[in-house]
Amino acid sequence: MKILKNLVLGLAVLIALLAVAGLLLPAQTHFERSVSIKANPSLVYGYLNGFKQFNQWSPWAALDPNTSYSYSGPESGVGARQAWVSADANVGSGSQEIIAVTPNEQIQVKLDFGGTSTENISTWAISPDGEGSRLTWSMTSELGMNPMNRWFGYLLLERFVGADYERGLASLKPQLEALASTPAPTTTAEPPAVEPVAVESVPAS
Repeated sequence: MKILKNLVLGLAVLIALLAVAGLLLPAQTHFERSVSIKANPSLVYGYLNGFKQFNQWSPWAALDPNTSYSYSGPESGVGARQAWVSADANVGSGSQEIIAVTPNEQIQVKLDFGGTSTENISTWAISPDGEGSRLTWSMTSELGMNPMNRWFGYLLLERFVGADYERGLASLKPQLEALASTPAPTTTAEPPAVEPVAVESVPAS
């Protein structure tokens, strides 16, 4: 019985130490991944400034084909929103909404993972890179005072989500480059139709 009591006491002390140590960890975490794309910044910006095409390259779309998606707000720009619901624990439920844009340069997205206490902002930063673009996908998370959130942010967030970002960028790059290399459709203007005009003959006097 004494041994069990000591084990419980030791476990309680360990949990207390971890909680205190967690509060000493940073309250914010930030990570980013980048890729060079052979496409001009305006094309990259236009493709990302909305969510209707998001699942074509998203690193999470294939995790659960039965995920339900809904869209609200405008199709692009501030207020564009995508929500998802999945029974798969690896996908869960949540939403993302564009909250700020700088045309051809930056898109900020607020992420809601369904009841978590962290505040997460995902950012697309686009800059010229030679004849193409440099795209940087980043996440900044405010972890609050919860020591478990801080431990998660410190030990796991970049390790897992960073790998997802790398897969997403690897899928996005060829799609954008294919769009950039597709010639714009040309149209040949047809001459306007000329309707015949009846001319009445007037007898000479």
